[in-house]
Amino acid sequence: MQASAKQLSVAKAVIFALALVPLAKLAAGVLYFPDWLGANPAEFITRSTGDWTLRCLLLTLAVTPLRKIFAWHWLLRFRRMLGLFAFFYGVVHLSCYVAFDHLFDFTEILKDIVKRPFITVGFTALVLMLPLALTSTDGMVRRIGAKRWLALHRLVYIIAPLGVLHFWWMVKRDVTEPAIYAVIATVLLGYRVIARLNERRKRSRPRPVQGAPMAQPR
Repeated sequence: MQASAKQLSVAKAVIFALALVPLAKLAAGVLYFPDWLGANPAEFITRSTGDWTLRCLLLTLAVTPLRKIFAWHWLLRFRRMLGLFAFFYGVVHLSCYVAFDHLFDFTEILKDIVKRPFITVGFTALVLMLPLALTSTDGMVRRIGAKRWLALHRLVYIIAPLGVLHFWWMVKRDVTEPAIYAVIATVLLGYRVIARLNERRKRSRPRPVQGAPMAQPR
């Protein structure tokens, strides 16, 4: 399935607008509809932004399998934007934690990062996302080279499991939702492992010698 330049532009605008809907709903809840945010608005906003960080991250990982399986090569046009939205919601998620949980007391925040494993894992995941966001432009690809850029952006294969683990350790009791994310992440990463193994098998197969007679079946 092919898409024209006009269709891609429209699709980009639509995806960009849809990615901002969660933030717009939270802002509307704060300003006009407090009932949307439940009994604990601060916790609701923090968790919601964390959820959307993980969702955008998994959508970014889903681009390559969908592109290769269904030959939807135009999906590559949206991968950068989805990845940047994952980082954006991650920064908002961290900002909510800093503002609501610790009131900008950075001494306590540093202690919390060291003492609480799920905070440590989540903070590590966001720190690893930073170089990916900073090198997301075409200019940075040319500056550092395609091979180095690809190697750097494979950090996403570490970031996604860390994000799932952060969510899993945070909820403690009902792990149904993080388990669903874990399955999705496993499938998306597992696809890459299988694809890589298949590529190696193809490369390791001996090539037939040109001009050699073909063996007759017995």
